[in-house]
Amino acid sequence: MKMDIQLNRVDYIQVGVTSQKTMKLLPALGKKATQKVAIADHDGILTCFGMKKGEAVPVFKTLPGQKISRMDLGGAAGTPQEKIFVCSGSQVRGFTKKGKQFLTFEANLTESINAMHVAGADLFVCASYIYNHYCDCKDQDYYLSGDKINDITCLSSENLTRIVPVLACQDRVLRVLQGSELAYDIEVPGPPSVLELYNKEEGDEVLYGTTDGKIGLVQIGERSAATKWEVDNDKKKGGILCIDTYDIIGDGVNDILVGRDDGTVEVFGFESTNEPTLRFEHVLSESVTSIQGGCVGKELYDEVLTATYTGWVTGLTTEPQKAEAGPGDEVMMSKETQSKVEALRAELEQLQVKVLQGREQYQQTSQSSTAVSAVPFFSINDKFTLCQDDASYSLTLEVQTAIDNLLLQSDVPIDLLDVDKNSAVVSFSECDSEQPNGNFLLATYRCQANTTRLELKVRSIEGQFGTLQAYITPRLQPKTCQVRKYQIKPLSLHQRTHSIDQERPMNRLSLVGQFSFAEIHSWVVFCLPEVPEKTPAGENIAFYFHNTFLGTQLEATYCKGEGHFRSDNISTISILSDVLSKEATKRKINLNISYDIDDESVSHTLKMIHPKLEYQLLLARKVQLIDALKELQVHEGNADFLIPEYRNILDESANLLEEYKKQPAHLERLYGMITDLFIDKFKFKGQNVKTKVSSLLEILDNYDLNSLLDFFNEA
Repeated sequence: MKMDIQLNRVDYIQVGVTSQKTMKLLPALGKKATQKVAIADHDGILTCFGMKKGEAVPVFKTLPGQKISRMDLGGAAGTPQEKIFVCSGSQVRGFTKKGKQFLTFEANLTESINAMHVAGADLFVCASYIYNHYCDCKDQDYYLSGDKINDITCLSSENLTRIVPVLACQDRVLRVLQGSELAYDIEVPGPPSVLELYNKEEGDEVLYGTTDGKIGLVQIGERSAATKWEVDNDKKKGGILCIDTYDIIGDGVNDILVGRDDGTVEVFGFESTNEPTLRFEHVLSESVTSIQGGCVGKELYDEVLTATYTGWVTGLTTEPQKAEAGPGDEVMMSKETQSKVEALRAELEQLQVKVLQGREQYQQTSQSSTAVSAVPFFSINDKFTLCQDDASYSLTLEVQTAIDNLLLQSDVPIDLLDVDKNSAVVSFSECDSEQPNGNFLLATYRCQANTTRLELKVRSIEGQFGTLQAYITPRLQPKTCQVRKYQIKPLSLHQRTHSIDQERPMNRLSLVGQFSFAEIHSWVVFCLPEVPEKTPAGENIAFYFHNTFLGTQLEATYCKGEGHFRSDNISTISILSDVLSKEATKRKINLNISYDIDDESVSHTLKMIHPKLEYQLLLARKVQLIDALKELQVHEGNADFLIPEYRNILDESANLLEEYKKQPAHLERLYGMITDLFIDKFKFKGQNVKTKVSSLLEILDNYDLNSLLDFFNEA
């Protein structure tokens, strides 16, 4: 992999907290001129600035207002796209490049607009599940999507007879529209979070990025699409928040610029192959909300411009950095740099005076008899997602100021897993889970001085459901704290998928009763992750899932008055049966429940657990040997006398311990699943086998697949 481009970081300005895709570069006036930057923030301020002699010079700045959630550039077809459109709430406003407002358009949507595209006189907006198309501010088309819409783009090319809108939807699908109808959809490997045209002027190729960090290119036709390539996220980097295309390498081919929610900025180039290769990477300390390629700091020098969550606008420029001055080299400083340093010193002194005045004023007012306590507001950007690779939940918290500490509290059993990037110190408190509403987990993370972003990983147990709460306290005075809640669902390790293997032995659970389509849908939402909250359009629906821990599957099909659930894992059916009947009882609905159990499915599930269990037992055995082998090595002076297998364990000891530490309780989890499978198999036959569990655990301690299968069949 060639990392052959050198880009240097330059910080320009900081605005307020920003949303995804709220910074754009205005078109350059001449071939070699620098470009102006437009950026909008949560304070409702749209700022436009340019660079002169290394200083950010404002062109215009609007007054504060409602939070701005998206930005796009537009203009009449065939003219420079230099009109700035921003949306806040359900309103779209247009500004000229000089800052004059020429449009206020109220879309009259009940939800806030979260995605927008402008093309000539056409305006496309999306809010949650709804898509609207307006032409000259008049209603044209409307579409209700089956799941939340995360982004939108539109294609116009010679190959297409019409403008083609493409929606990126949470259910791992790109929906291609024709008018107010769905033309077709494209399955993608993760929930798509962002779309970008590969060729901005003209073309039928769309780039997508997913919340789990994958990128792909799709060629869109009128009736079908072709996937050109996909780049997996093998290095487990963050989810994709923004994409742009620009020839930063200078080889005449557009490169792909990518910004991720863990602060990674990447440049992918194309060599002889048509597949992208990573050519540059830089890590910022917070999520990258917008990315653009262009020329900002100095004419003739291209750069990758980024905006981050807390509003920093940063350039990664091709302009070579001047050598740093060492002690005694001060004479070498250019006049320009010297005046810059003096200006910064003066600004710093003014700020220090202001802070002191502010503190004194606060002390006086807080001690007066009419004092009112004001809690400072702070913005939190959080994401709680199931990771397919290790069947764990990743909780990412990003705060606009430094985090002092974080308290995690859970009323269900969960394991905290180790995260490399996390430098916070964690301590656990004793819990009394026997109490009603008792805690199973109380953990405190104390953060280092300038931590604004924390990433945690937890693993839940299927069948145990409740709430995980995060109490976030930033380094602010007066002390304040915000609480965020995350639902751990009964089938928490299941992830949506496009289809399942119909050849597997399947168990079926059927429900019949006096319930509406909306009621049974709300029960499914309660049980399973990644199901849209909104009741689907139509009379019935089918969802498919796979269990990220075991690889087993589930199919849910239901309509008014009946529901059918099929899975190759009998424990999944057992959990659904318990939870659904409880939910129906709460609403005083009488359910007629029937089961169709396939005994073959139990040995099939045990065979699926087998490789995982074998691997974990071997890992545990190796880890147990490490101390003894190290002692022998010290005693003998070397390890040459050991058999190759043991020498290998010593060589790999650091990696083995690391892996074992990252997966606490992995073996217990697998033992628990096998025990549940055993109890559930006989539960459906009307037998209680809890007394035989101790014999089952003995077999597991001397594990052999065949003796385990025999035990299940004979019990």
